[in-house]
Amino acid sequence: MKKIIKISIFIFCLSSSSVAFGASTVDQHSFRISKNLSIFNSVLRELDLFYVDTLNYDKMVNTTIDNMLEKLDPYTVYLPEAETDDLTFMTTGEYAGIGALIMKKGNQICISEPYEGMPAQRNGLRAGDIILQVDGKNVEGLSVSEVSALLKGTPGTTIKLKLNRAGEKKPLEISFPREKIQVNPVSYYGVISDKVGYVLLNEFTDRAALELKNAVNDMVNKNQIESLVLDIRNNGGGLIDEAVKIVGYFEPKGTEVVTTKGKNKDADRTYKTPTEPIFPQMKLVLLVNRSSASASEIVSGSIQDLDRGVIVGERTFGKGLVQNIRPIGYGGHLKVTTAKYYIPSGRCIQAIDYSHRNEDGSVGHIPDSLTSEFKTKNGRIVRDGGGIVPDTLTKDDRKLNIAYYIYAQNLYFDFATLYVLSHPKIASPSEFSLSDADFKAFTDYLVEKKFTYTTQTEKYYKELYDMAKEEGLDKSAKEEFAALKAKLMPDITKSIVENKNEISELLSLEIIKRYYYQKGEIQYSLRTDKDLKVALSLLKSGGRYNGILKIENKTTNQ
Repeated sequence: MKKIIKISIFIFCLSSSSVAFGASTVDQHSFRISKNLSIFNSVLRELDLFYVDTLNYDKMVNTTIDNMLEKLDPYTVYLPEAETDDLTFMTTGEYAGIGALIMKKGNQICISEPYEGMPAQRNGLRAGDIILQVDGKNVEGLSVSEVSALLKGTPGTTIKLKLNRAGEKKPLEISFPREKIQVNPVSYYGVISDKVGYVLLNEFTDRAALELKNAVNDMVNKNQIESLVLDIRNNGGGLIDEAVKIVGYFEPKGTEVVTTKGKNKDADRTYKTPTEPIFPQMKLVLLVNRSSASASEIVSGSIQDLDRGVIVGERTFGKGLVQNIRPIGYGGHLKVTTAKYYIPSGRCIQAIDYSHRNEDGSVGHIPDSLTSEFKTKNGRIVRDGGGIVPDTLTKDDRKLNIAYYIYAQNLYFDFATLYVLSHPKIASPSEFSLSDADFKAFTDYLVEKKFTYTTQTEKYYKELYDMAKEEGLDKSAKEEFAALKAKLMPDITKSIVENKNEISELLSLEIIKRYYYQKGEIQYSLRTDKDLKVALSLLKSGGRYNGILKIENKTTNQ
């Protein structure tokens, strides 16, 4: 792409001592926009007239727009008309369809998870069902998004599915009406200890605050909870207003939660809690991780800055930018970054350089020398740049071992599909335990499927060896390379024994999901949740909880 040449025009008025540059600057700005639009328009027209092959104009323009926006920040994106449903789902959690997740398996699409109580589950669809046809259209070879579009439709219209199911000799044909699907942002809530409630909030859609309030009120009324663990791990954010409302459940009316500041003054706004608090005395612990972003960071950051609760987990994602959705014609929209946000201490938690992140998108370590100090309401020191650092840091010690490679090849999923055929019922999520016989059946299944894998270390070894050959070092280091290769080659039998606990946990989660759906999966995972155990320990030891927040003159149980 040709660089735009900036032309500075200096006007010297010899007969006057004053020079007005304002109008000239505005004119230059308008000229540059018009000039580049004209260039783009001319290039497209010339290609249309003279290019040797037929052009796909929509694809070309979309690619051009995407490449242009890619140079800005990761969150400014173009959403064409075809993605309008996705936009609605992002903000409301609502769509029209069957209520199930699907995934690609080889050249086929299968049901990966029907939502409990939704049309797919009520009409007998199961995880593992292979979709052959949707309304008479063969779907083999189609992408997940293409099949998803076929499954969606106007509420009340009938969908006809043709499926292959494990254990059935002939394809099944199932018909039922599509419905309006509302995904509850609160995936699960329940009492996890004496007078301690737990809520898992998955997203900040337009019902997030209401559903959270309903969940906590239910536990207050039925179980008289006095403390709450709010889990926003893996919550990528959503609507600022919902985040502000949630903070308002615990802080006095009019408390400043977040301020946005942008180039355009219309983006400047201060958000304050809109109502009197509903749970003003409730002890609060928030669970976060490096996938907690945006609105999750507004809630956790403001709760931390206001010393209203303790944050437990990993450093959060580090997204301190605000986006607005703007219509741009022909059904398309531009999700554009318009401002940075600042939480009550005055800090912005945006990662200093969002172009260099970990593989999962989260921010890496930022040295204190590159950040600034701020103070919470009670005088605790916090820092800007690179997310929210929890008051109690935990670490995910899981490694990229054989358990991951089994998961990546969908073998837990496939075994669970067969498991349900011979196990009509299993114990509840709070009591279920994978038997030794079940674990052996799974390892036999891995052998039957000729499971093997190549570690990332092996791949790097091959690159190292190939480079050594290029440089003529392979012969002189032959023994060393042979010894290293022997150590790096996976011993599958040994690895299964060494990682039995993690393999059993992942397999159990997949099995439980078939009987008790998402809520059962969450209930089971909470049994061994290390972050949750830290949270409960803090809540039970009131002295530690108050000590972190610098709360004085409180009588607590030690």
